[in-house]
Amino acid sequence: MKTNIIFDKVRNLAKAVLPFSLFALLPLTTGCSKFLEEQVPQATLTQDEVKNPEYIDNLLISAYAGLVTIEDMNASFSLWNYDTRSDDAYVGGSDFSDGEPFHRLEKSVGVMTTDWPFSSIWTRFYNYLSRVNLSLDVLASADQSNNTIIQRTAEMKFLRAYGHFQLKRLFKKIPFVNKPNMTEEDYNNLSNTEYTNDEGWQQIINDLEDAYAVLPVTQVEKGRPTKAACAAFLAKVYLYKAYHQDDANSNQVTSISDTDLQKVVEYTNTSLYAGYGLEPDLFNNFRPEEQYENGKESIWAIQYSKNDGTVYGNLNFSNRLIVPCIPKVHDSGCDFYKPSHNLVNAYRTNSDGLPMLDNFNDVDYTVGSNQTVDPRLFETVGVPGTPYMYNTNFLISETNAWSRSGGTFGYFVSLKQNVDPALTDIYLFLCDSQWASSMNRIVFRFADVLLMRAEALAQLGQTSEAIALVNQIRDRAAKLATSSAVSGYPNKYNVHYAVGKYNGSYSKEETMKIIKMERRLELALESERFFDLVRWGDAATVLNKFYTTESEKMNFLDGAQFTANKNEYLPIPWEQMAASNGH
Repeated sequence: MKTNIIFDKVRNLAKAVLPFSLFALLPLTTGCSKFLEEQVPQATLTQDEVKNPEYIDNLLISAYAGLVTIEDMNASFSLWNYDTRSDDAYVGGSDFSDGEPFHRLEKSVGVMTTDWPFSSIWTRFYNYLSRVNLSLDVLASADQSNNTIIQRTAEMKFLRAYGHFQLKRLFKKIPFVNKPNMTEEDYNNLSNTEYTNDEGWQQIINDLEDAYAVLPVTQVEKGRPTKAACAAFLAKVYLYKAYHQDDANSNQVTSISDTDLQKVVEYTNTSLYAGYGLEPDLFNNFRPEEQYENGKESIWAIQYSKNDGTVYGNLNFSNRLIVPCIPKVHDSGCDFYKPSHNLVNAYRTNSDGLPMLDNFNDVDYTVGSNQTVDPRLFETVGVPGTPYMYNTNFLISETNAWSRSGGTFGYFVSLKQNVDPALTDIYLFLCDSQWASSMNRIVFRFADVLLMRAEALAQLGQTSEAIALVNQIRDRAAKLATSSAVSGYPNKYNVHYAVGKYNGSYSKEETMKIIKMERRLELALESERFFDLVRWGDAATVLNKFYTTESEKMNFLDGAQFTANKNEYLPIPWEQMAASNGH
């Protein structure tokens, strides 16, 4: 039975008489799950009692639970829905009217402030942040010399940073809810222009640096952040902050800060990640079995669970739209987040086994051709002519069985969020006519740490060190050809692998081009691509080229046009502007 730190505790509490009323403590939130809503409070804790370290975790559970119960398949905290603006994937679904606001968003035209995807993700993250802030307010009134109180405060600051970080990547200009004991009037008077862009990133960094000073190297309960998780998070935020976008009238990168890049180097030092490393098989990071979850490459992951006393288990419902529609298997699969031709072609390699940095998209890759590819392709994308989730009973084909839209959005399938149908009722479950799994979602993995360090070093002119880190990633990719879930594909499906390492000296510009491609290949369909393009200032150039070439194959992209200084970020939802009291 797989459980997690949040709901395992809740289940155990429910087996005995509940010592307090969750509802009396959580006036700003809704219940964590149907299970909690069905419990009858047996007693209450006073304000003094709730500060006791013995009981404090019963309150903090609500904040952790928000990572699982507040997100939604239409507004996933992984942001996959919003990564469909990138060149990695199409929105998918049945047709253009299926999730139409997301289709307009992927074309960058016709986007309106009243579109529900914007208000939904905004509201959900701020609901989550309200739980975190309530926990921090209670913690602040407890004994500040107690080690448990100190550590739990650090955990909550880490969680608060996560909410603000995701919101800032989406909207850029956001209100920060990071002041103690905020009143209703304080919330009503929040402004999203209180800080400059640079200052906004610093607010997130302040929480993380406070947390980093306290968090332990290891945590007994999986899902609680460690010092390494906080270091990886700090590196990520400093990397975003380094690409300054502080011209109030544009989203252009105006400068790149060496000071911030040095912080990235500091927080990606390998000494901070003892015990972490690259999995021998990339696929291990995306398997639901207990022996693979929280593995050595997983620095911090959202913990989903099954068989934990709730109706369905606290499963990952946020990825359920990504399941393909396979007749008599996933009849209700919704088939969203469809990998693009452009992404598949990016895995093509030249005679040296290196990516075709400039002309990878000149020819479409097909299984059975003489083209060589990086084996990571088949651990990222389900390609016609190969098995779905490595199960030979489900061979992907260019038929309606593998495209709910009848081919409008292609026949490729995302693999990183899906689970082998053979594991149905074990790790994959049909709930309310749609599919959900207990597989964790990794937020920070070690490969990303290596690539962030490589990028910072490259920008600082240390190109040879940067290339050496890229080659570590490529070395793992090369080994997939002989020892992985896809190592048998050359013999079985007539594919050809070639992965080489970079040798020689490269300029700063060449090194950055290499790193940008490597980030795409390694982290594809993990919801990083669009935000990387915006961070680098490349979004308009890359996406307009993508629209031009891709629309020749995918008619639904006709008329797509990315407008610089507009489409990099989501519009502030109309509902929020109307309720802002003019702030």
